[in-house]
Amino acid sequence: MARETTRPHRNVFLALLMGLLAAGASCATNPYTERSQLILLPASYEDKLGDQAYAQVLKDPKVRISQDPQEVDPVKRVAARIIAAAKQSKYAEAANRFHWDVTVIKDDKTANAFALPGGKIAVYTGIFPMAKNEAGLAMVLGHEVIHALARHGAERMSQGMVTDIVLKGADVALQTQGVAAPMRSGVMQALGLGTQVGVLFPFSRAHESEADHVGMRIAAQAGYDPHEAVHVWERMQQAGGAQPSEYLSTHPSHGTRIKQLEAWMPEALTDYAQASRAPAANLPTLQGR
Repeated sequence: MARETTRPHRNVFLALLMGLLAAGASCATNPYTERSQLILLPASYEDKLGDQAYAQVLKDPKVRISQDPQEVDPVKRVAARIIAAAKQSKYAEAANRFHWDVTVIKDDKTANAFALPGGKIAVYTGIFPMAKNEAGLAMVLGHEVIHALARHGAERMSQGMVTDIVLKGADVALQTQGVAAPMRSGVMQALGLGTQVGVLFPFSRAHESEADHVGMRIAAQAGYDPHEAVHVWERMQQAGGAQPSEYLSTHPSHGTRIKQLEAWMPEALTDYAQASRAPAANLPTLQGR
């Protein structure tokens, strides 16, 4: 009896293992970190999704587009230098294909920015205190632009597709072995959680670290002091509340990010030494505005 109950579980984990091995078969390699990437979606489809998402954000009646030159000018100035550096980087093909657009969203309570596939960038004014100056903003935009250029979104979707196939295959295996529905449900829930924590969360953390690493280099190549990347995350750490366990989070902890950025600093400083210096003016303060 014990042999019959453990056999389905063995089949499930074999199916999961096969799926994970399939996920390791990459279709691309990150040109900076040499990390293998499984990408099942064409770039044109990903770019279209980015354009649609950007349009949807801007059409939201709650979104206020800033027209204030004090807010818009520094963002566009920094973005222009980051884009120019990207067009000369190892991502030059994608960066030159993108139709870049930059929008500043007036929302002092949202410390955020994003760059979507296809080159659509949005910066919320709430990020200004975290960035503090144009060099800090360059580190933020470098990070976000690398997410788009490195196709992290398509990679996550591809991983999700593979995981979904594996879990559905595991459920079929359990059914063919005659495992009762209540036990099958419990096993599938455990597998789903294990896949999320053991595969998808670390995978997303790898994306964040990669964007930190390469984004800092792109910003340095654009002429911004890479030390500001560490200062941005120090301010994030000071401003943030309690963080979830890194094991259960899609992002590295602030402390981990700072340590990693310090370890990557020498190569970024080499990039910076070879670049023409960019303006380092402070960003507008939000108090009283």
